[in-house]
Amino acid sequence: MTEYVVIDRLDDFRDAAQKLALGHGPVAVDVERASGFRYSQRAYLVQVFRRGAGVFLFDPPPIGDFSALQEAIGDEEWILHAASQDLPSLRELELEPTSMFDTELAARLLGHERVGLGAVVEDTLGITLAKAHSASDWSTRPLPQSWLEYAALDVEHLVDVRDILVAELAEQGKTEFAAEEFRAVLEREPKPPREDPWRRLSGLHQIRGRRPLAIARSLWTAREDFARAQDVAPGRLVPDRALVAAVLADPKSKSELASVKEFTGRASRTQLDRWWLAFEDGRAATDLPLERIPGGDTLPPPRAWPDRNPEADARLKAARPVVEEIAQELRMPTENLLTPDLLRRVAWAPPEPVTAASVGESLEALGARGWQIAQTSQGIADAFVGSVQSAATAAEDAS
Repeated sequence: MTEYVVIDRLDDFRDAAQKLALGHGPVAVDVERASGFRYSQRAYLVQVFRRGAGVFLFDPPPIGDFSALQEAIGDEEWILHAASQDLPSLRELELEPTSMFDTELAARLLGHERVGLGAVVEDTLGITLAKAHSASDWSTRPLPQSWLEYAALDVEHLVDVRDILVAELAEQGKTEFAAEEFRAVLEREPKPPREDPWRRLSGLHQIRGRRPLAIARSLWTAREDFARAQDVAPGRLVPDRALVAAVLADPKSKSELASVKEFTGRASRTQLDRWWLAFEDGRAATDLPLERIPGGDTLPPPRAWPDRNPEADARLKAARPVVEEIAQELRMPTENLLTPDLLRRVAWAPPEPVTAASVGESLEALGARGWQIAQTSQGIADAFVGSVQSAATAAEDAS
């Protein structure tokens, strides 16, 4: 069994970066976080593999400055699995690829039934990876040797997997599809912060009234501030269901709050003063939140379309099976060919006149990639036009 060592000294880090620079071919990169344990999404381990250099496991907190690694591999192709999950943590360390290959996304485009890392490695290489530590607390120090072995194997096979997937993409004529998708992932702007993030509190729908919602908001904010300061996942301090239960119980004093048995969590009693102050702040708030927030650019659910916009409903019902059929022909999930949201939006507000070119322009404005537009715009346009003709024929028959 290989004895893996975590690199946490700057001299060792620079030496490893130099070895990686002297390696050859693309670079496999992975990140381990402590999601569910820590507040932040920072990387607590960065794994890198390159042929001719080997596997290196880096400990980000003591290293701090990763510029030597960026300089060593920044211009090479990086191989990641589900890159959109790891890129934010890598960017926090100022590690940024100029080009990349996403093995998870490639497997989706190729129509693989299973796209988790272990499944893709098994399907391509016939190697079974143990996934026992995927949900572990990677902020633990020292990291157990079994965890390090798991982390190393996450990158050790990625280059071989990439080579097989590259050949499969070429065989299916999807090389450019994948290249466009990879570029889109790299260039995607981070989502702006939610305007009312506290509304994501699980179980909030049980709370009625603007004042109780103000209390829920205050409790959520107090928990968030404390979690951030302690770098602990908020739910480990007080679960969402406990906050909601406390609001529903409507305690009249701090002792009544303490007696709410559903108000659980390791900080529910040790920080009782904090939670009670949040209750008082919520009860004194003058900026009461609305019970329902305006929908913004959110479309109505499709089940409401027959009443709200019957023409759009007809367009969607005509185009959806067309897109599904194209996806089947291309042997990929429909959502990777064109997300349901994009199809709904262009069906709700189609261009005038409806042509393949105008539908393509609408899809492009909504963020669809060139290959997706090329594959779907004509079929969608034909379906939209057909839905209008069908409606006209039905109206004539009815008269």
